Amino acid sequence: MVVWYLKKHKEGFRHLNSLSKHSSRDQVYESVRKDIITLEFKPGAPLSEKEVSEKLGVSRTPVREAFQKLAQDYLLDILPQRGSFVTLIDSAHVEDARFIREHLEVASVRLACSQFDFEALDKLSMNLRMQELFMQEKKFNDLFHLDEEFHALISKGCGKTRVWDVISQVNVHLDRVRMLSMAAEYNWKTILQHHSDILKAIKQGEADAAATIMREHLSLVSVDQVELKESFPNYFK
Repeated sequence: MVVWYLKKHKEGFRHLNSLSKHSSRDQVYESVRKDIITLEFKPGAPLSEKEVSEKLGVSRTPVREAFQKLAQDYLLDILPQRGSFVTLIDSAHVEDARFIREHLEVASVRLACSQFDFEALDKLSMNLRMQELFMQEKKFNDLFHLDEEFHALISKGCGKTRVWDVISQVNVHLDRVRMLSMAAEYNWKTILQHHSDILKAIKQGEADAAATIMREHLSLVSVDQVELKESFPNYFK
C-alpha cells in the first residue's frame, strides 16, 4: 500500500517543478512562485529576468509578465534601475493568511466530522502514515507537501474543493514561514500529533474537538515566527 502511495504521489511531490499546459507566463509564474515558497529563492535575494529566462528556456517577455504578477502577490519587489528582489516575509500578510485559513478550515473540519466517507478517511489515514515516514527520514520538502495535502483532503473530502482553492490563493505568505519552520525542524512532532488528533476526531465525529485542535494547529505559525525572526532576522520585514 505504501509503495502504491509513493508511486501515485511521486510526481505530485514535484508537480510544482513541471512546466506544462499553461501559457509561458503562467509557467514562469508557477515555477518562480514555487521557488520562493520553498526558499530556493530566499527572502531579500535579487532575481534576474535574464537568469530565469535562461533557466526555464523562455524569452524575456513572459518572465517580465510573470514578475509583474508576482509583484502583485507581494512576492517580488521590482525597483526601477535596481532590479527585482524577493520580498521579505511580512508578518501582517502571514497573519491575514492564517486568519482566513483558521475560519475556513475550522468550518471544513466540522463538516468532515459528519460528511467524510470511507474513501476520504482512507486517503487521510494514508497521508498521515506517509508523514510519519518522512518525518523519520527528515525529508522536510516531502513533509511540507504532505502537510499541505492533509489539509486539502479535509476540504475536498467534505465537498469544499473551491474553499481549498481560496485558501491556496492566500496561503503563499504563510507557506514561506511553514517551509522555513520545517527546514529548521520546529514543531514537527507537534504538527504530526495535531494531524493524528484531527483524524481521530473526524473518525469519531467529534466536531467540537476537531475544531479546537485545528485552531491550535493553525496558531503554531504565530509561535514559530517569534523564534524564526531571531534565527533568521534578515528574512523578515
